[in-house]
Amino acid sequence: MSDLKFSKDHEWVREEGDTVVVGVTDFAADQLGDVVYVDLPEVGDSVEAHTEMGEIESTKSVSDLFSPVTGEVIEINEDVVDEPEKVNEDPFGAAWLIKVKVESLPDDLMSKDEYDKLTQS
Repeated sequence: MSDLKFSKDHEWVREEGDTVVVGVTDFAADQLGDVVYVDLPEVGDSVEAHTEMGEIESTKSVSDLFSPVTGEVIEINEDVVDEPEKVNEDPFGAAWLIKVKVESLPDDLMSKDEYDKLTQS
């Protein structure tokens, strides 16, 4: 997990060249409870850091998903749309949400240690 960066909105980012993979953290998945629906942007959509890019619904609540980066969506994880429970089962692996051709990474992305401190406070 040392290759991941984290947003205050509980998304994770893994850099792969000029592309990033975005997902929801295990902390967020635990707080949400059983995820039953995931709505993601379309391929070709632009996303902007710290703005809404979709929503995630659980048996407890509906929450907005916020993009941790700015760029163009180049792939969405159809498996998570079809089987949203994967968010609870494997948030850092099979349940990635989108891939973005990144324009810029915000300066406020956190390391794992910084994110752990945020979620423990």
